[in-house]
Amino acid sequence: MKKYIIGIDTGGTYTDAVLIDAHSGAVMATAKEPTTHNHLATGTGKVLATLLAASGISAADIGQLAVSTTLATNAVVEKKGARVGLFVIGYVKHFPLPVLAVVFIKGGHTLQGVEEEPLDLENLVDTVRGLTGEVDAYAVCGAMSMANPTHELVAEKAIAMLDPKPVFCSHRISQQAGMRERAATAALHAKLMPLMEDYIAGVQSAMVMQGLSCSVVILGGNGQTVTVDQAVQRAGMTVASGPACTAHFGALQTSGDALVIDVGGTTTDIAIIENGRPVMAADGCQIGEWQTHVEAIDMFTGGIGGDSLVLLDEREGVLRLGPGRVVPLCMAQGLPPASTWLGAGGHGRCIGRVADGEGHGAGAEESGDPVLQFLNQQGPSTPAAIAAATGMSLVPLEKHLDGLARMQLIFEAGFTPTDALHVLGRIALGRPEAAQEGAAILAAIQGVDSEQFCHAVCLGVEKQIEDLIIDYIIHRYWGTSLTSFITSRDRHPVLGVAFSLKIPLIGIGAAAPCFLPGVAARLGTTVSFPVNGEVGNAIGAALLGRAANVLARIRPEAP
Repeated sequence: MKKYIIGIDTGGTYTDAVLIDAHSGAVMATAKEPTTHNHLATGTGKVLATLLAASGISAADIGQLAVSTTLATNAVVEKKGARVGLFVIGYVKHFPLPVLAVVFIKGGHTLQGVEEEPLDLENLVDTVRGLTGEVDAYAVCGAMSMANPTHELVAEKAIAMLDPKPVFCSHRISQQAGMRERAATAALHAKLMPLMEDYIAGVQSAMVMQGLSCSVVILGGNGQTVTVDQAVQRAGMTVASGPACTAHFGALQTSGDALVIDVGGTTTDIAIIENGRPVMAADGCQIGEWQTHVEAIDMFTGGIGGDSLVLLDEREGVLRLGPGRVVPLCMAQGLPPASTWLGAGGHGRCIGRVADGEGHGAGAEESGDPVLQFLNQQGPSTPAAIAAATGMSLVPLEKHLDGLARMQLIFEAGFTPTDALHVLGRIALGRPEAAQEGAAILAAIQGVDSEQFCHAVCLGVEKQIEDLIIDYIIHRYWGTSLTSFITSRDRHPVLGVAFSLKIPLIGIGAAAPCFLPGVAARLGTTVSFPVNGEVGNAIGAALLGRAANVLARIRPEAP
């Protein structure tokens, strides 16, 4: 066995890497570099180069690369990823899912696997013809397909003959009852496969650049390692990859009970530790609106983090945070002066063109895309300016911008909690003058000074994290969600409610020390921040990879 293992965690803002001793598990070196969404291999290559240089270790001594990522989780929370057309066969009660289209088709089988109604193939074919060009992948979920998958298989073949895009059948990934959860699981795999395929290609390219030839494993949401091929073909397995590594690292910090809170750039992840061990979700994990059958740790993810977009509501004059992630003003390059575009209402973000040759849709500009042409000529602009120049109304423009962002051809920038922290002097990662300019503009609209405004932004983040924790606990122990009540409880004209926690918090992530002390104080508990907690997910990935190696040596697979 070689001497060292590298753990990588690719988040929405930063890619972290650690190098550990394969025998003792001791951390030998750490590194952190910005995630390059438009070309993932670049950021991954940089963090690997920084790590190897800092450690002085040769690439030849690395025995394994263990990879964790929150990109899949972020894509679900931010409502990004592939556009999916979902076919539900033989189920009468309609339900919504956050996909492009949910189409209900006659057919299905009984619990004994007997055909209950013939598959309405004609309707399916007509619908697929209408979806061609609108979706990136398909998912199929048939009633009792775990007993008889025939209708799913026929539908899969028919779709493939009409539109050569990925098709995912629920019987291949879920054998549990629960039609909505099985449909969500199939749709989730379809939604995330292109993203995971691109990510793994980026990791492998970065390894070649750094001369690494070791094996690669991907961490699944249950904390177990999967091969590269498994991660691509069943991308939904990785949706809780980052939180699983968070929970494992957090569990190393206590022998009792605790809540592990990972505050990232895009999301905040919550996991529970009982008796020093992460708890598995009994029926599959829930990510945002998606309740699935994906085996994973018991966790919850919310769309609030250091890079969440800060907006001022024009009518109510209140702050709104997330769930979308943008490039903070202090980290963005080439933006026009904030005074020319930043304001209330919809004037909170600026759209820019990703550098030529680095996006995934090379050639889109040459095909005459009006938005890309305008951005090339004028530089970063607001959606309103783009709409005025291209003649597109705002609703179709937003849909078009979503597509360009999905191809990594454009980026969005705006004021974020990260900017607020720069103004308050709590962090120093980028250009504080850009953050100060943005804060002054937004503070003036609210009639306060910049520091007051930034304190309000940070308080908003703390309150959203507090609400996530309360909602997670209620859902876990009582099986229900009180989201609408919890988020509005402070504004109720009659009822006042306060909550407290009986277990401590463990904070992970670079932004955690900025926000969690206030959260812990309001919940009447304590919070601790482990050594190397800013790269805790990467450490968790490396240690889980190491544990899998040890287990493989003890119990080698049968030939």
